[in-house]
Amino acid sequence: MPTKRRPATYVEYLGSQVEGGSRNRDLFDLMHQKEFVWVVPNDDNRIADGLDVRAEWNRSGRNKLEEGPCSFLEVLIALSRRLEHVTGEYSGGWARQLLVNLGLNRMDDPLSKYKVDKLDDILETVIWRTYSPDGEGGFFPLKEPHDDQRKIEIWYQMSAYIEEIYPD
Repeated sequence: MPTKRRPATYVEYLGSQVEGGSRNRDLFDLMHQKEFVWVVPNDDNRIADGLDVRAEWNRSGRNKLEEGPCSFLEVLIALSRRLEHVTGEYSGGWARQLLVNLGLNRMDDPLSKYKVDKLDDILETVIWRTYSPDGEGGFFPLKEPHDDQRKIEIWYQMSAYIEEIYPD
């Protein structure tokens, strides 16, 4: 029985946690190069979650990563794990859904200059909260938002998103 090959790099490791992510290496490289900063109180918790993903890698005995800012990709993977914890559904599928929500699901390798520019615009929109008040353009677009999602911490955006998908 063949053994599963361990990802050689940290970005490959992160990408392996996205369902169907094997054709998105360029996308993941660029997402990992982009620092995720928080502008709404308590979103620093999502950065801490992203850094926990890195700490997990460091504990695994692979080539240790230096400390540094949290990347957009690390936050996305951490969010997918939180979604799995809350819903019980596979985090790789949630990571893919987050890419769909952001409009990044068709960014297959190789990325053209147009796609690289578009990607940067999308990441900047999410980071600086310039998406629509209903969350369109962000991680968690809502059909019927109760608040302006640009002003709500990511955790509560995620909770509202889950409630829309899985109403009581």
